Amino acid sequence: MKLNQLIKSCLWIVLADSYWTEPLALASDADQPITIDSNTATYDDVSATSTYTGNVISTQGSINILSDNLVIHFVEGEVDRLVFTGKKAKFRQMPNPGADNITGEALTGEYYPKKNLLVLIDGAIVRQGNTTHTSDLIEYDSMGAIVKAGEKTSDAKRVHSVFQPKQKMANNNVPIF
Repeated sequence: MKLNQLIKSCLWIVLADSYWTEPLALASDADQPITIDSNTATYDDVSATSTYTGNVISTQGSINILSDNLVIHFVEGEVDRLVFTGKKAKFRQMPNPGADNITGEALTGEYYPKKNLLVLIDGAIVRQGNTTHTSDLIEYDSMGAIVKAGEKTSDAKRVHSVFQPKQKMANNNVPIF
């Protein structure tokens, strides 16, 4: 009887461990520093903002954002919000090891690192695997890998989603076209 309880306990530990390891990959992004490379950088102590222009590359863990311009807003010395703009600013994140990257683009984006929230505004597109969502407003929760598109307050702003079928493979694992 005690052996059965030990086996059950070990199985629960293995199951709990496999359940909790998946989100840890996302959680590790939030614990990483934000690094920025750009052509120019300006810090304004009065407005507590830092502005970066020209081929801006922002990285935090597996989250990468490419934009023409980036403004960082600080609250009490900590990064509160990143606002990026460009001719379709782009982002990419690996949600879990082995999973398809989540990519997106928009004319304007706001990233709230403390909330793990990315808001894409105006011409927003988010893709993962065979799925594409387009709307004027898309929110992406990077911690939970949850995409919310559209506005509840407006029927005029529509969401367009496309789910492509997976390609069939030939016997030698080559896609059939």
